[in-house]
Amino acid sequence: MGIRIDQELIHSHNKAREDSLSAGFNALGEQLQRRGVDIDAITDSAQRFAVAIPSWGVGTGGTRFARFPGVGEPRHVFDKLDDCGVIHQLTKATPTVSLHIPWDDEDPAELRERAEALELGFDAMNSNTFQDQPDQPHSYKFGSLSNTNADTREQAIAHNIRCIEIGKKLGSKALTVWVGDGSNFPGQTNMGKQLDRYLDAMRHIYAALPDDWQLLTEHKMYEPAFYSSVVQDWGSNYLIANELGPKANCLVDLGHHAPNVNIEMIVSRLARFGKLGGFHFNDSKYGDDDLDSGVIEPYRLFLVFNELVDIAMNQGESFQPAYMLDQSHNVTDPIESLMLSAVEVQRAYVQALLVDRTALQQYQQDNDALMATQTLKQAFRTDVDAILMEARAQSGGAIDPVGVYRESAYRKSVSAERPAVSGAGGGIV
Repeated sequence: MGIRIDQELIHSHNKAREDSLSAGFNALGEQLQRRGVDIDAITDSAQRFAVAIPSWGVGTGGTRFARFPGVGEPRHVFDKLDDCGVIHQLTKATPTVSLHIPWDDEDPAELRERAEALELGFDAMNSNTFQDQPDQPHSYKFGSLSNTNADTREQAIAHNIRCIEIGKKLGSKALTVWVGDGSNFPGQTNMGKQLDRYLDAMRHIYAALPDDWQLLTEHKMYEPAFYSSVVQDWGSNYLIANELGPKANCLVDLGHHAPNVNIEMIVSRLARFGKLGGFHFNDSKYGDDDLDSGVIEPYRLFLVFNELVDIAMNQGESFQPAYMLDQSHNVTDPIESLMLSAVEVQRAYVQALLVDRTALQQYQQDNDALMATQTLKQAFRTDVDAILMEARAQSGGAIDPVGVYRESAYRKSVSAERPAVSGAGGGIV
């Protein structure tokens, strides 16, 4: 089974929009030329930009109380890959998929064959030790890699090493480790000893990494551990990555921070000390909401990419953070949300490329706060839709991804082979 959207439909959609796009692209090109910016160079950069899709993201999410599955829910990882293939086919910005084990535990050869047919590759592997599985002897109710029970820790270590072994067969180059370990009551755990147990377990996992892999550790303030979390913030995350070694780096999830935290400064700090490994993109209104990227704070997303572009200019080819969307789509079609989120992340990157770095550096040197922030605002206010659409068109994608997707009736088509899923129960699984 290969690509699921008819290329002729994409072609006809693009054909009907190419004159309008050409006019908009040329007008923007003239505007940018007056600012000393080459629109073709920016478009080339937009075409090279890529963000991974999480396999679990194409399923409908939920809350702790309820889940309302949609039509044509993926039944297994192969359905998930099909959905991810559609997202990349239309956006040309999501060439890799990040798998979650054991949710996606299938024959690696079959997974690789299906992915190649869909023109997809595999990004970081994700281990699950925050949830008990039917056949596991030891429960993670009170933690996994930091559990007081040595057998439970060994079980969690073995699972992570198995994820590495699967990833090697898929062509992945990274393992992301997030644990729900922590406590829900004061006095429930000795926080120092709990961290020591976690570090000891992580050293075993780190030792199993191939030389060309990296270990991404993810911090999260709360949920499910609401009193204390083992890896609760970027400081702890940095200390852990530094303790483990050069192949360990920090993963920044935009939703896993306290309200009003300056995430772009965290990005700068971690990069300054060589420990910025990657990102999980989403958005947040109240807490760890996992909302679609750019729907609440697009300026913050731009400011994060402003730092990333600046870091890349200073560090060059050695700076290659891993980018992935990590969202919960509770009331929208996940494919549509992921397509638009990929575009929003790409948009923030392109806008950051438009920042006049020479002027900004001079204003910073002169302590001209007003003009420095206006320099950023000029780039952020620039409507770069024409660049994003042109990048998709040149790459064989859709000028209007959601429009093509809806006209294709993909969801209705797959619903004929994918039985309806019960909405009973809660949670994000």
